[in-house]
Formats: sequence, structure tokens, C-alpha cells
Amino acid sequence: MSDTHDKPNLLQVIASTLAGAFGVQSEKNRLRDFQHGSAKVYIVTGIIGTVLFVLTVYGVVKLVLSIAGK
Repeated sequence: MSDTHDKPNLLQVIASTLAGAFGVQSEKNRLRDFQHGSAKVYIVTGIIGTVLFVLTVYGVVKLVLSIAGK
């Protein structure tokens, strides 16, 4: 598996961003992210994740309203 001395890959960045958003990031991953990760990558990943979340909620609301006949 991954060691804390490795640079995080894209999947690890996404997982860390999601874990950070929910407040459940492990200490090992937090150390890896701060020591070997790029802040820009995490910021961009967070912005993309937030936009996708908002668009998903918007889409679900539109779907429910269309089904309800509004």
C-alpha cells in the first residue's frame, strides 16, 4: 500500500478531499497530504467536488419537481 512518503495520486487526492469535507481524514493521510501534496491540487479538487455536489442537488430537485407536476 501507499506510504506517507509517497506523493498522493489522483484517487488519493479525491479521497482526501472527500474525507476532509466530511471531517473524517486520518492522521496518516493528513500528514501525507500536507508534506507531499500540492495545495493547488486540493483546492481545485474541492471546487470541482463542490460544483458537482451543487449540480447533483439541483438536478435531483428538478427531477422531483417534474415528477410532482410542478
